[in-house]
Amino acid sequence: MPSPIDTSPEVFRQLAEEALRIIEDFYAQLPHAPVMPVTSAQAVRDLLAEPLPEQPAAASEVLAAVRDIVYPLSRHNGHPRFFGYVASPGTAAAAIGDLLASALNANVTSWRSAPAAAEMEHMVIGWLKQITGFAPEGTGLLVSGGSMANFSALAAARTKADPHAGRRGTGHAPDLRIYASTEVHFSIVKGARLLGIGSDNVVLVPTDAAFRMDVAELERRIESDRAAGLRPMCIVANAGAVNTGAFDPLPEIAAIAERHRLWLHVDGAYGGFSALAPSAKPLFTGIDRADSLSLDPHKWLYSSVGCGCLLYREAQPAIATFSHDADYTRPVGLSNDEAFAFWDLGPELSRPFRALPLWLQLKLYGAANLADAVARNIACAQYFADLVTEAPDFELLAPVGLSIFNFRYAPPHYAGDLDPLNEQILLALQRGGSSYLSNTRIHGKFALRGCVLNYRTTEADMRRLLEDLRDAARYCFLRAG
Repeated sequence: MPSPIDTSPEVFRQLAEEALRIIEDFYAQLPHAPVMPVTSAQAVRDLLAEPLPEQPAAASEVLAAVRDIVYPLSRHNGHPRFFGYVASPGTAAAAIGDLLASALNANVTSWRSAPAAAEMEHMVIGWLKQITGFAPEGTGLLVSGGSMANFSALAAARTKADPHAGRRGTGHAPDLRIYASTEVHFSIVKGARLLGIGSDNVVLVPTDAAFRMDVAELERRIESDRAAGLRPMCIVANAGAVNTGAFDPLPEIAAIAERHRLWLHVDGAYGGFSALAPSAKPLFTGIDRADSLSLDPHKWLYSSVGCGCLLYREAQPAIATFSHDADYTRPVGLSNDEAFAFWDLGPELSRPFRALPLWLQLKLYGAANLADAVARNIACAQYFADLVTEAPDFELLAPVGLSIFNFRYAPPHYAGDLDPLNEQILLALQRGGSSYLSNTRIHGKFALRGCVLNYRTTEADMRRLLEDLRDAARYCFLRAG
């Protein structure tokens, strides 16, 4: 008697066809849907709440909950006017890739666990090196995201600086120092804390007017720390800071890293794939001198969430950091390429088949079309900056960095505090549902922050954003009486 969990081909086909109809409708309605639903945690909880299902429910009933609750009551990162944070819209190709990968359910721990998946990942890593201009002899792996990539890079850098730190414990090397700009992503500080290096040992170097690391100050601090008996370990350079889009001067920083024999890690989780755009490609000069590079295909390559990448110029520091032998993982009767294990390059043992959706996307769309989408995103951000510059009631607070813009509403002759006014406008905009921005602070000022990271976004959407903000401002003034 077959297991009731072993779905027949006919039932699977019915289930898949119904799911595809829901997805088709979702894609068709997405540009016209509210970016963010007006709801509450309790309201969503009440709609989903039910006891543990002991018996199977009808497929149509289950999928209807996805159609009527999950999709409408989600923030739509794929909406053409979603400009919050650094969130990918995803693609149809990646969605199909996820389905195909989940059906196989390979655990890509090593070559022998999933031969085709392992070789596909090696090939995709080669493509990503080619896109960014990273050292062609380098290696790498796909990880869960930029935070895991940054964490793993810092772990390898720690091993390079102190081969015994990982084995003897955190108290053995309390004097290691990491250098990054004040624009660094918080995952670097968090990684230093988790690795026992200590967040206090992350030295935040000031930036210039374009929010790029001050290289003269960087070298001064390295030399000062050495003179004080501390041990400089690693420099982290931004290839597109998440706050401002700033891109640190890689050739100058690489020269300092080489002069002081420090590991150079480049955080390209947001901006790494801007290398596809001709306007950004010159910024990557010197990337081949980096020891490691973090990337997020699930950001500007529009892949599914959960697909990050870490590239190493040399594999040995990573192997010395992550390799661990156990009887239950020892390869028997294998040698050379077939004995390869991804756990030698990163902290994960169980790993999903991340390469398949990314491979499918690159194959179906092609690098040229992805490059065009990235270039249009950058152009849209600059176009919006021009609109703000020309507008009498808005002002830019920072130069546009890649596709990130920071600005605020500043009507002439307004005598009040602009920070709370812009906070109110942001909330009104988000609740209005037509456009979505996030927020940050620039030089102490509350900023409306936007990031264009969507192949659906056009210049018309940028004009609409300005209109939506003015509507939100009028609403706030009316409420204030």
